[in-house]
Amino acid sequence: MTVHASHPAIINRLKRAHGHLAGIIEMMSAERSCTELAQQLQAVEGAIKSAKKALIHEHINDCLAHGDDATKVAEQFRAIAKFL
Repeated sequence: MTVHASHPAIINRLKRAHGHLAGIIEMMSAERSCTELAQQLQAVEGAIKSAKKALIHEHINDCLAHGDDATKVAEQFRAIAKFL
C-alpha cells in the first residue's frame, strides 16, 4: 500500500467519526430522540464520505496521474471508480 500525504489527515477524520459514532451509541442507550440520532448519524456519514473522497482524489492525483502504463492506469481507475 502506498502512503499518501493526505493519509494522516484522513486518519484524523476517521478517528473523529469513530468517536462521534461512539457518542451516538451512548445517545441511543440514553434513549435520545430519533431525530437527534438521525442528525448525528448524518454527520458521521458525511465525515466518512469526506474521508473516502479525499482518499480517492489523492489516489487519482498521485498514483494514476503519474502512471506510465496506460492499461494499468485504466484498470486501477476502474477499480477505484466503483467506490465513487
